[in-house]
Amino acid sequence: MRQTVKNAISVDVEDWFQVSAFEDVVSPKQWDSLPHRVEANTVRLLELFEEHETRCTFFTLGWVAERYPQLIKKMVAAGHEVASHGMLHTRVTEQQPDAFFADIVAAKKLLEDISGQAVRGYRAPSYSIGAANLWALEKLAEAGYEYSSSIYPIKHDLYGMPDAPRFSFYPENAPGLLEVPITTVQLGSRKFPCGGGGWFRLLPYSVTKQAIQRVNEVDQQAAVFYMHPWEIDPSQPRPTGARLKSRFRHYLNLSRTEHRLRQLLTDFEWDRMDQVFLDTRMPSGQVAAA
Repeated sequence: MRQTVKNAISVDVEDWFQVSAFEDVVSPKQWDSLPHRVEANTVRLLELFEEHETRCTFFTLGWVAERYPQLIKKMVAAGHEVASHGMLHTRVTEQQPDAFFADIVAAKKLLEDISGQAVRGYRAPSYSIGAANLWALEKLAEAGYEYSSSIYPIKHDLYGMPDAPRFSFYPENAPGLLEVPITTVQLGSRKFPCGGGGWFRLLPYSVTKQAIQRVNEVDQQAAVFYMHPWEIDPSQPRPTGARLKSRFRHYLNLSRTEHRLRQLLTDFEWDRMDQVFLDTRMPSGQVAAA
């Protein structure tokens, strides 16, 4: 049975070789020479969302949009939101403010030109906005974005801002910009991830289901779930030289993701990020110091 709270579902549209886990073995200069699977995998997700009458937000790399503009048009035609994931999946922690601003402006303009719609949202590659670079939120507001979903309020070896609010908030340094963190569940004094990605593939589906139910029923908040097109593609290539931890995280349980996604779409109500957090004006948006 579906739950009554409407949650937000999102896809980070990037190909298998563009993930941060492989950045030490795959150079952007190689990307065009590698097998591209992002278009077919994203089309498959579009089909799944259509089957379940679900609209989604696609945080799309400019690199992908340049090569597959018809994919962007399919998203729009199906009623989905097109949002920005930057141009080249460069982590914000690796960019200076001016370079970051140029990147987010270029991605926004490109996606708007192709989609014919305003691009309101942004998600940093690998959730690479945190306590050390909150200036990026100010740059996003300056570039005309209305919301960001770039902070993960957990402790992780690659990202995270454990002290960040669990739910949507307006950063003090970025007037008009709403930050919508990836969802965590609070158990005692600790926060645990439950918003998708590798945790969705690692843990039994029942863990994600119970955690989102708790967020909806106890916290009375909408959850934010994310995934990638390559997560439903168990046959994708495997680059040589990748570290064991990176291979484990990337390839774990890929064959189970589509089935779990179908169950997730059945068990909960879902919609686009902008519809859940902007157009319905969720009441959770407190102001937080940045």
